[in-house]
Amino acid sequence: MTRDTDSGRGDERDSTAPETLPDDASDSTGSEARQALPDGGTAASGEDETTLDPWGSATVADYRKLFEEFGIEEFDEVLPEVPDPHYLMRRGVIFGHRDYRRVADAMVNDEPFAALSGFMPTGDPHIGHKLVFDEIIWHQQQGGDAYALIADLEAHSARGMTWDEIDEHARDYLLSLLALGFDPEEGELYRQSGDRDVQDLAFELGSEANFSELENIYGFSGETSVSHMQSVVTQMADILYPQLDEPKPTVIPVGPDQDPHVRLARDLAARMGYFGVTKAYASFEADPEERELLAAAYAALSEETDEDEVVRCEDAADWIVDEVAPDDARDSVTAKLREAGKEPLRPRVRFLDRNATEEAFGALIDAVEGEKRVFDEHVDAFDLSRADAEELAREVELDHGGYGFVAPSSLYHRFMTGLTGGKMSSSVPASHISLLDDPEDGYDKVKAATTGGRETAEKQRELGGRADECPVYELYAYLLAGDDDEFAKEVYDECVGGERLCGDCKEQAARLMREFLAEHQEKREEVEDLLEQADIELDSPRKRE
Repeated sequence: MTRDTDSGRGDERDSTAPETLPDDASDSTGSEARQALPDGGTAASGEDETTLDPWGSATVADYRKLFEEFGIEEFDEVLPEVPDPHYLMRRGVIFGHRDYRRVADAMVNDEPFAALSGFMPTGDPHIGHKLVFDEIIWHQQQGGDAYALIADLEAHSARGMTWDEIDEHARDYLLSLLALGFDPEEGELYRQSGDRDVQDLAFELGSEANFSELENIYGFSGETSVSHMQSVVTQMADILYPQLDEPKPTVIPVGPDQDPHVRLARDLAARMGYFGVTKAYASFEADPEERELLAAAYAALSEETDEDEVVRCEDAADWIVDEVAPDDARDSVTAKLREAGKEPLRPRVRFLDRNATEEAFGALIDAVEGEKRVFDEHVDAFDLSRADAEELAREVELDHGGYGFVAPSSLYHRFMTGLTGGKMSSSVPASHISLLDDPEDGYDKVKAATTGGRETAEKQRELGGRADECPVYELYAYLLAGDDDEFAKEVYDECVGGERLCGDCKEQAARLMREFLAEHQEKREEVEDLLEQADIELDSPRKRE
């Protein structure tokens, strides 16, 4: 979604208390409550593995389930295509994506792209939020249009924050973002309540969503306030806002709990379009599962057919019945093929009329070159690739007053484990480190953190530490090692090899954290004038005098 309330946080009602052990050897506090995962992540026992709730408390116990259950793609597959990837990408902290390849392609080809994320100012910015700050700044440095927003309407409606509280926290988020390197002259900062374009777009998007849909996605009920529901479509408008002037690939970096927002935004972007573009094989409509069967039948029968012969729908029906196990998709597609009879089965690209005006639909027909067939509600083109067809549809839409949105992409980063084990929670100060913490307090919190160490120094030397289960090692990987992969690997190897004991490791991490906080807070002071000059309302216009 467009905001990151507590990136890396779990339940804000978490009441876990810090547990401190002697620093002379190793400690294993929390190790029994947390379990190692096959991908190197960890989670508290008993956590919900699949629920994705943007306002809830669930964390993801096994990130791999997201690939199967929600269609999130593994980032490792696209990593080789990313120029100069950020260390969060290289180290697997960014583990998944939706449709990021189009963003990477834009980078490589020096084409326009954008990155956007936002922050709900319900507390101090902390080291979990820094993940998102870094992702936005990195995309800006790669040449993208960067947007960072304060989700004040959501904070007010969903969390009951006062406008004074929102203003205080918003300023802190913005100062940290600028201190970390965001360039306000090359990017855009805004707050939801002060941007009329966002609000107008939210109104338009709201016409394509309904209560039943929000109920299914978010669990809204009759007790949900209208303002909370409005905040959802406002977030959808945030996600699509970078494309108002020009449609372009746009990436939204989020934690996996925000994926419902991304999916809804992609759906709404498609619904707002004048045309839908799909693959097709015959005059009838087919859903994605049916199209897979049609593609398989066409490929198999084409190999058996002479060049001057055509594949017929009735032949494809016979092939599917013979080769595919019975299920709903097989039954429905074979019925359609039987009805089509001797109609040729041929691959094509289909333009579906969704919201086009009569004039725009006519312009599309004229713009399609080569062989085509025109129907009442769609046009089939036989000489266009799907990518070329999508671009043509977008051009016609823009020429006739439409938005032409490109489906937004997303990146997913791991949740940070709380320093006390389990969840990182804003309401448990010892579990997280605020970017505003006194550097000495940051030092003390790291020194008191739980680890993935063994029960004794002897066992640590014999068996090695469990870096994959260690909140302190996460601090190195996510923050303290910076861009130095060799240092991060050295800490890991020494830990699992038994050379590094937890006391020394935490002492080093605590010093590095103290240095980071001191440097960051010094930079925050340096950019105060930059924030005052930035084009953003620091005081809410909605406050009552």
